[in-house]
Amino acid sequence: MTDATPIRVLVVDDHPVIRGGVELLAAQDPAIRVVGSARTGHEAIRLVHEVSAEVVLLDLRLPDMPAPELVAQLRRIVPKAKILLFTAFADHGAIDVLLDAGADGCLVKDITGVDFATAVRRVARGVRVIDPRLAGRHGSATPELLFHVGLTRREYDVLRLAAMGHSNPEIAEHLLLARNTVKTYLQTAMQKLNARNRVEAIAKAHEARLL
Repeated sequence: MTDATPIRVLVVDDHPVIRGGVELLAAQDPAIRVVGSARTGHEAIRLVHEVSAEVVLLDLRLPDMPAPELVAQLRRIVPKAKILLFTAFADHGAIDVLLDAGADGCLVKDITGVDFATAVRRVARGVRVIDPRLAGRHGSATPELLFHVGLTRREYDVLRLAAMGHSNPEIAEHLLLARNTVKTYLQTAMQKLNARNRVEAIAKAHEARLL
């Protein structure tokens, strides 16, 4: 990327109004070009190579897969692309999960055009960008959110690593737990979320804005 070459942005959001709004924001700066849009995570995985995206602007809530899983996949298949999260909720509980999975920053969707362009330029240069309104809020899911769904901190930690695609042995190694303990935490989390399996538990935690 040079000063004369626009930053190529792929927009991933299931709402056409948001995708159109991002295109309008990008049109205000000749250094930024929207080269494609995707409504689902699977579309994003297919398109990211086709459009040679340098920055992926990613909504946190997609209909087909949890955002942590998509971030982890994008990081594997396009390691040089920057992933910039886009959320409507300044208090979203899973921003730390997504940053751990490999995201490069996060913006709130009502950002102004100038701030949007600045953020895209900075993240394209390799600078981590966090919307100031998220400062101090992205360390983890808040106790209030966890209390609301009844999860303990340890159950949440196990579930968020599962959402990132880690196996039980990998989770056990990461959290320094026995494998049977990880299994127990996942089972109790599933019970509390009224989920039949880990996939459904991850989906319900995603709906509750924990993931």
